Amino acid sequence: MNITHRDPREASLVQMKRCLSGDLESAGQKVRQCLESSRFARGLLKVIGVLAVTMVLADGLLTPAQSVLGAVQGIEVVQPSISKGTLIGVTDAILIVLFFIQPLGITKLSFAFSPIVIIWLGFNAATGIYNLVKYDAGVFQAFNPGLAFEFLVRNKEHGWRMLGGTLLAFTGVEALFADLGAFSRRAIQVSWLCYTFPCLLLAYIGQAAYISVHPEAYSNPFFNSVPPGTIYPALIIAILAAIVASQAIITATFQIFHGQLFIPVANWLLMIGTILIASIYNNTTSLGNAYGVCVMFVTFFDTCMVSLAAMFVWRISPYLVFLPWLTVACLDGTYLSSALTKVPQGAWFTISLAAILAMLFLLWRYGKEQQWFAEAEDRFPTSHFIVSSPDGQMSLSKRYDDLPVSVNRGLGIFFDKAGETTPIVFSQFVLKLNSLPEVIVFFHLRPLEQPSVAAENRFTVSRLAIPNCYRLVVRYGYNDEIITPDLASVIVDQVRKYLMPSSPSVPLGEEGEEKDSVAPDSSMAEVSRDAHAFVGSEIAHLEEAHSHKVLYIVGKEQMKIKPDTTLVRKSLLHVFLWIRDNTRNKMANLRLPTDKLIEVGFLKEI
Repeated sequence: MNITHRDPREASLVQMKRCLSGDLESAGQKVRQCLESSRFARGLLKVIGVLAVTMVLADGLLTPAQSVLGAVQGIEVVQPSISKGTLIGVTDAILIVLFFIQPLGITKLSFAFSPIVIIWLGFNAATGIYNLVKYDAGVFQAFNPGLAFEFLVRNKEHGWRMLGGTLLAFTGVEALFADLGAFSRRAIQVSWLCYTFPCLLLAYIGQAAYISVHPEAYSNPFFNSVPPGTIYPALIIAILAAIVASQAIITATFQIFHGQLFIPVANWLLMIGTILIASIYNNTTSLGNAYGVCVMFVTFFDTCMVSLAAMFVWRISPYLVFLPWLTVACLDGTYLSSALTKVPQGAWFTISLAAILAMLFLLWRYGKEQQWFAEAEDRFPTSHFIVSSPDGQMSLSKRYDDLPVSVNRGLGIFFDKAGETTPIVFSQFVLKLNSLPEVIVFFHLRPLEQPSVAAENRFTVSRLAIPNCYRLVVRYGYNDEIITPDLASVIVDQVRKYLMPSSPSVPLGEEGEEKDSVAPDSSMAEVSRDAHAFVGSEIAHLEEAHSHKVLYIVGKEQMKIKPDTTLVRKSLLHVFLWIRDNTRNKMANLRLPTDKLIEVGFLKEI
């Protein structure tokens, strides 16, 4: 028998590594706990997230204007006498067409635009190789980081200010990632490293080689550096590529809103804003200043958000995250600080737009939180409102004077878009009318940030303490259509499926629900004859109520500010309520048949 003797020093080293690893993990957990429990940290995270979103929205306005206007300005190389008004008119026309085709859907647009991206990148790579071979291959020295530091040391403040001018060398690259969320990580890595990145490098290196021989070409390096005889194909492919880049950032803007791929109102607002920006700025220099600040803010916030995700989502030790974050954040901060010097020359628009949007979003979030806190005060289990006597007669609970509750024929579907327990509209309905439908379904909507949820995983049904009362939770993606003309039939079918294998003796939880939300899978042979009869009567009762009458019952909530509210808080809540009252109401969003709809009004103080 072979016995392996372990070196004591090796064992000690392993033990020390484990201890250090354990200490780091423990320390990392403490840091995470401090950040998660800190009110300031949570507030800062909220502000950073909102600012990142508002910068992406600003990018959604600026990218189409900058990309299309920059491509159309290539006409000046072919026809120097062309007027600025003509350039702006062509730009606006292209933008209008671009936004009008958005309703076609991302699949059709991506299928049509993908070959353009491939051809565009290939053309850039070929042009870059041509310029390197014909002009100055010495530009490869730019890859030496020592020369970059030497340049900054030699030019000092002027060199730092010039960093803002190099932003357009990579702004727009982020638009290439905007449509990639639907692809796998490996597909993104391969396409970027093996094709996109090399083509972009060759394009910019080739332009640098051309400008080193023709310094006057810096005003429009792409069109000035294309090989002879290719200016017209270059102009066409550049305009098409600008449309693709604009399409990418428009899609990214839509996906901010719960991953949706098209939002009509947002589409038309973006179109109007983009056309105004292109027409007012009317040149890529001033527009580029605003664009550069926007992109660098997005890049900096992305760095911060990825670092936070690494700590809180991926559970990586903060000590391992800090150094990479600091390195990248310093680089981003250097470029951002340089870009901010362009605020008076056009970048003020980006900051102003983002600030206005951020204030609106934060105000809306604050108002919704106050609304949720107020609504939580009225969310109780059904036993808080309704009690049932041994003979089956229902009445209000003692706290509501033991008033009897009548039962009306039909099926009542109570909608709830946020709650976890009894819908507020149910309690209001019962307390105001002292009446209930003979069969009740609490219909809870749970939107998920994914395209679709399989039909077999979409619905969860449970039974409540009130006789003939059920809870149905529907989880759905942003491409799923839930509110359909036959919604009542779908709900009844799901409850029927739930009742078929169920047993009436299943134990109830504290709130009257079954302890397991899905009925136990028991053999029908083990179900007694009485249980069969009970289940049969419940199903018959459900179908009879459905065939007699269906009522969709939703809440119409009015908000009122508490009298003792401070002046600042009252002002904020007044603005929130004004915005809330002027947005689409619940009935319009749900698109329920009005002849079967009941709205129960109630007042809440915030």
